[in-house]
Amino acid sequence: NRAPAKVQSALLEAMQERQVTLGETTYRLPDPFLVLATQNPIDQEGTYQLPEAQLDRFLFKVLVTYPTREEELQVLDLMASSAKPPEQVAASRDLVNQIYIDDAVRGYIVDLVRATRFPETVDVKLRGLIRAGASPRATINLALAARANAFMHHRSFVTPQDIKDLAHDILRHRILLSYEAEAENISTDDVIDHILTKVPVP
Repeated sequence: NRAPAKVQSALLEAMQERQVTLGETTYRLPDPFLVLATQNPIDQEGTYQLPEAQLDRFLFKVLVTYPTREEELQVLDLMASSAKPPEQVAASRDLVNQIYIDDAVRGYIVDLVRATRFPETVDVKLRGLIRAGASPRATINLALAARANAFMHHRSFVTPQDIKDLAHDILRHRILLSYEAEAENISTDDVIDHILTKVPVP
């Protein structure tokens, strides 16, 4: 979550304005478009921490390790094939939007996100560990990602397990821990784990 200042401003323009500017010329981005960013754990010289508001614009923060042998073979195969046509992507997006989310599951999403803002309401042990909870973007993105997850599992509806499976990737970059939590070596994933055990599942 670090980048040079020029890269940060380009990212923000793409994610907010759906355009990029080079010199005097502005280019509209295609629909859909995708922004991917990686954090290099080795060399961070000349980079700056991304602002929380910009981190919040990313759908996921995924922790990536080296792939297994089988996964790396899949990467090799995928890189040797052509990309899916835009029409297929658009059709899949329309299908994802039709995935059903029951009111109880919608309530579960909201309860999880609200628990990051008012953690002591789910467990007093969490009091003082979170400096700032997740924004409404977390609620929206958790629902969108859950629909996509259900779609990929050939289901026409979202389950609470979809929400639980995606909670860490959606929330970990949207929760700011307190100095107390950092001093106790408590991570955002630890806090999310605790919230998931305390918020009732429909």
